[in-house]
Amino acid sequence: MDPRLLPHPARARLLEGRRLLACLSLALLLMAASPLLVLPDLVPALRLAIHLTARSSWLLFLLVFTASAAARRWPGALPRWQLRNRRPLGLAFAVSHAIHLAAILGFASRDPAGFHQASSLGNQITGGIAYAFIALMALSSSDTVAAWLGRKPWGRLHTAGIYYLWISFIVTFGKRIPMSSSYAVPVAILLLALAFRLWPQRKPQLTS
Repeated sequence: MDPRLLPHPARARLLEGRRLLACLSLALLLMAASPLLVLPDLVPALRLAIHLTARSSWLLFLLVFTASAAARRWPGALPRWQLRNRRPLGLAFAVSHAIHLAAILGFASRDPAGFHQASSLGNQITGGIAYAFIALMALSSSDTVAAWLGRKPWGRLHTAGIYYLWISFIVTFGKRIPMSSSYAVPVAILLLALAFRLWPQRKPQLTS
């Protein structure tokens, strides 16, 4: 491989650990704030921020959800990076959802009628459970808290949380398919990600 194609060490360090989390958080904040700076009306700007952060959360979730399976099946540089940075990617997912929640609350305060038309009590309850899982998983992401909880409780919390979030994404996007067939794309990708995660890995056959 041509050494000139390799990333500069300084740039590579930005894509690891806390620096990766900081870069992603800044990018998410700028992305969500851009509609507020460009659009003259606050309500459409908040709607667009909600739309954008829903997509960024979905993409970050996929990176975390498939990290271990990708590293097992294709142990290349990218899957190893994905697995190595699963914690900062998960925390960036929590940041994206926090911004998403702030935009929802802003939209609800500025346009209560539009918020109640776009949402329902069931969506608010299931969404509240999802946010509870996200908060608990983010708070327990540090090694200190994980050690305090114990390996099994920590594993059960994160396993239950990640599958609840996966189902929430499926249901949320699936409900919108009748409004726009484009929502079938994220649903299909999420289903493929589940199959990819759960499909048993073939053991290499021994040859004589």
